[in-house]
Amino acid sequence: MTHAMVKGSNIPLDVLGIRAVLRWSPRVGVPDVDASALLLGADGRVRSDADFVFYNEPRHPSGLARHLPKKRVPEGLTDTVEVDLASLDASVARVVIAASADGGSFGQVPDLHVLLFDTGAAVGSAPLATFDVTPDTGDETALICGELYRRGTAWKFRALGQGYATGLVGLATEFGIAVDDEAESGEDPAAGSREPAHAPPAVPEPEATSAYGYPLPEPAPGHVPAQPAYGYPQPPQQRPQQAAPAYGYPQPVAGPPGFVLPPQGPQFQPGRR
Repeated sequence: MTHAMVKGSNIPLDVLGIRAVLRWSPRVGVPDVDASALLLGADGRVRSDADFVFYNEPRHPSGLARHLPKKRVPEGLTDTVEVDLASLDASVARVVIAASADGGSFGQVPDLHVLLFDTGAAVGSAPLATFDVTPDTGDETALICGELYRRGTAWKFRALGQGYATGLVGLATEFGIAVDDEAESGEDPAAGSREPAHAPPAVPEPEATSAYGYPLPEPAPGHVPAQPAYGYPQPPQQRPQQAAPAYGYPQPVAGPPGFVLPPQGPQFQPGRR
C-alpha cells in the first residue's frame, strides 16, 4: 500500500534500501531540479565532504549511496538518489533527501513530488510513499524534502519540505560541508571544475645578459646562436687549424704541383718561448 504523506508525518521502512525519486512537470521557465543525499552523523553534520552525494559526486565512497541520471517519464521529469539502508555504517544516524533549483526558485516548479520505492521490489512496483512538496514561501532555492532516520535498529522516513533561499550553498553549509571561496561568492559549489580560484602569478622571463652583466643586443635576422658547451658560450668560429707542427714548427703551405717553397726558419709566436 502506498502512503500519501503530509508535512511532518513519518512511516516505518521495513526494507533493505530506498530509492527516493523527485518528480516535477518541466516546461518553459521552470528551473531544473537536482536531487541530493547527505549522510549525517549523530551531531546532525556530515562526517566528511564525501557524505554529500549529488550530480557532481554521484557515488559515496562506500558505494551505499548513489545519485542516478535524470529520466523523462509520462508524468514529467525525475531525478533520483538511492541508499542501501541495511548496510550503512552505524555512525550514519540520518540521511537527508534534498533538492535544489537551478535557474529559479521552487515557487516556479509545479507538481513537485517525492516518491519512495523499495530498491528490492520488482520494476514497476507501486511506491511505498508519496509526498507532495510545497515550499513555504516560494522563494526557496533548496529544499529538505525528507529524511531517513534510525529508530533503534530500524529505519523511518519523515516528510519535511523545509527550504533555504541560499540554494545549494546554504544547504551544504547547514550540514557542515566545506564550501570554497567561489561558492561563498555566489557560485554553485557543484558546478564546473575544481581548479584553484587564483592562478599563480606569472614569472617574467629573465633578461638575457652577457658574461659581464650587460644586456645582449637583439640578434640579427637569420642569426643562429651557438650552443653552449659546459654552460659557457661558444667562441666565434675560426678558420680550420693547420696540421700539427713537426718539432714545434708550422707545416709549409702546400703549393701547386711542381712548386717548391724556400726553406723557412722558426717563426715568432706571441706568448711562446
